[in-house]
Amino acid sequence: MSLKVCRLSELTPGEGLRIESVSPPIAVFLTDEGTVHAIDDTCTHQDASLAAGWVEDCKVECPLHESSFCLLTGQVDQPPAKQPVRVHTVEIHGDDVVVELSKEAPNLPPGVTVP
Repeated sequence: MSLKVCRLSELTPGEGLRIESVSPPIAVFLTDEGTVHAIDDTCTHQDASLAAGWVEDCKVECPLHESSFCLLTGQVDQPPAKQPVRVHTVEIHGDDVVVELSKEAPNLPPGVTVP
């Protein structure tokens, strides 16, 4: 499923934007290098928004316990998280950021469910 999630002009380099119109929410990031990435917004260790994390070197660090995830693969780069986050395909059409949602099941932290 593809959906327009925001405008490129709404993104700030090095910061994330939480998109709540999908479940589970996703986070869209514009790196300092100018690339756009989308991953599931919920850290797989505990219920924390990755969009509120720190972005550097194409990784995002969770603001809660400092787990970090690769924006390209979703893999964990630093514990305590053990499970990766889903990565979603991003396309830019003019100023529109369009995300193709992953068909994989999300890896959510204990106690968090998808409605």
